[in-house]
Amino acid sequence: MPKVSVITINYNDGNGLLKTIQSVVSQTLIDFEFIIIDGGSTDNSTEVINKYSDKINYWISEKDRGIYDAQNKGISKASGDYLIFLNSGDSFFDNTVLAKFSEFANSIHKKVIYGNSNVIDADGSAKILCPPEKLDLNFWFSNTLNHQSVFTHHSFFKKYGNFSTHYKFASDFEHLFKMFVKESAEFSHFNQVVCNYDNTGLTSKDEYHKFIIQERKQILKQYLGNSEYNRIRSIYMNSLTFKRRCIEIIRDNNFLRLTLKPFYKLYKNFN
Repeated sequence: MPKVSVITINYNDGNGLLKTIQSVVSQTLIDFEFIIIDGGSTDNSTEVINKYSDKINYWISEKDRGIYDAQNKGISKASGDYLIFLNSGDSFFDNTVLAKFSEFANSIHKKVIYGNSNVIDADGSAKILCPPEKLDLNFWFSNTLNHQSVFTHHSFFKKYGNFSTHYKFASDFEHLFKMFVKESAEFSHFNQVVCNYDNTGLTSKDEYHKFIIQERKQILKQYLGNSEYNRIRSIYMNSLTFKRRCIEIIRDNNFLRLTLKPFYKLYKNFN
């Protein structure tokens, strides 16, 4: 059976880290590895880690250069066949996730296995996100996979490299999309809810949405080229309602966005 490395990164989120650790150590699968990379927290995070240190294979607390640098540190210490990144505040859906995944991975031998996510918003409401059985370029234009529900074979990090620290928000998207473009046949859907995804983190905030979209657009153009990018974008735009299409056009155009911003605020105030 394949061995799984669970990598958790954390910075000053002791309460979230506690929830994540408890979720990981309660898994029924016995043969897995647990790695925690803490960014030099000044809250109670290291106390939480020390409380469960006998169940953690490796941990360190030191300054890093952000999310993706921390995740790369975790990769360098991992020895499992598959790696999954469960950030502080996130948790496995139940205590059988790793056991079910291990059986599934052992039966299909794919390199990137993605599951479903239970997305929890700030108000406590939740919804299940279920990616399609078969991914295509149209999916990647307007969507991504939650990395908390993706198991990636260790060999693919060696083959395609670790997470780029060039991007602030979209390096996980870049890594997944790069692998998909090169080896889409190695992607397989694990039709089980893998994680409870805390949708209140950095990348879920409205003020960062514009920058996330910009980075993803840059990545898509890098790997597809302008011609293929425009073709996929045209398919996506034609699939939208008129209202949604207008929103996308304004979002893509800096002049229109800045010009219409005051009117959009007025519209929101009256609706």
